[in-house]
Amino acid sequence: MYKLSVVNVILQRFREPRKRIQVVAGPRQVGKTTSVEQALAEYIGGYTYKLAEGLGLSPIDWLISEWNAARAKAKAEGEYLLVIDEIHKIKGWSAVAKRLWDEDSFNHVGLKVCILGSSRLLLQKGLDESLAGRFEMIDVWHWSFADMHAAFGYSLEDYILFGGYPGAADLRRDEARWKQYVRDAIIEPSITLDILQLETVAKPELLRQTFVLGCNYSGKILSYQKMVGQLQDAGNTTTIAHYLRLLGEAGLVAGLEKLYDEPVRSRSSSPKLVVCNNALRTAMQTGAPSELRADPVRWGHAVESAVGAQLMASVRRSGIDLLYWNVGCKEVDYVLRRDVEIAAMEVKSADADSVSGIHEFRRKYLNAKTYLIGGQGMSLESFFAISARDLL
Repeated sequence: MYKLSVVNVILQRFREPRKRIQVVAGPRQVGKTTSVEQALAEYIGGYTYKLAEGLGLSPIDWLISEWNAARAKAKAEGEYLLVIDEIHKIKGWSAVAKRLWDEDSFNHVGLKVCILGSSRLLLQKGLDESLAGRFEMIDVWHWSFADMHAAFGYSLEDYILFGGYPGAADLRRDEARWKQYVRDAIIEPSITLDILQLETVAKPELLRQTFVLGCNYSGKILSYQKMVGQLQDAGNTTTIAHYLRLLGEAGLVAGLEKLYDEPVRSRSSSPKLVVCNNALRTAMQTGAPSELRADPVRWGHAVESAVGAQLMASVRRSGIDLLYWNVGCKEVDYVLRRDVEIAAMEVKSADADSVSGIHEFRRKYLNAKTYLIGGQGMSLESFFAISARDLL
């Protein structure tokens, strides 16, 4: 069963009276279509599921035709559900959907609509420009350790190495094939189709290099100036910050801000790079994934990256900020902030690792909660079983 919580949310929305267009969106290969299919299998009522791909008619004419057919069934039955997958492949879909939805609202037609897209990047402009106030987002994100363990029997070591892509789970015993799949079926389409086809990117190769840098330095603080020095294609810091934002929205790599008391300073800080799914980091590393496990230093970096990805997934749409903190050479890896509540986490792969960053953080933020993850602190198993809300 694909992410049971997501399936239940989708099913609940399908069962509700017609209110808003339901939008199921998220990165590639996180189970959006499968979750909707499983919700439809339990849905009691009439529905039509259509994939907006390989269309014989013009795409807009196809969309109008399918909508009209579902509209007729809704008039006959009192209520009907239309599900359209890969909606982003229809140029200008949002303006047409707005007009048709408003017509049905005016005429009290009981047609419910659900649309799916491979990335929020591909949907967001249409939603903001045409469908404001008419849609509700169902955010599908990368799979957690609990999800992968329940569905595929992943061990924690599996999850740290291979991340949370359900479609790649059965390939993990063939490590070379697994890496190729993640690169070809997830990374390349995410960059080419979900970013470059939508956004005006002056230097596509620089964006790709920024992604690789994010994978190689996931869990590490890297100033924009140092990034410019690392990248082969010369760029400026503003451009790289923009590319990091695009990569984060596509569910690939994000840059965390530093905790400051002044928000303006946070936005200008050097970012802490974190992959959104540890599979991305492993796939871009040299050598086989099992070699990472055998190297204590590289394994420690993988653990710190996986903790960051877990926290990033846990804080989505929760009102909790995920940040980092350092002063001089003292650092805590991750900071959670919700209003005046603060929690700081230091990830340790060995018992002897220094915890001076935590001590310094406690002196500055007297009421903050602090945690050691790994080593002699909270076990990794315990950490990956809880949410960010539990830590505040």
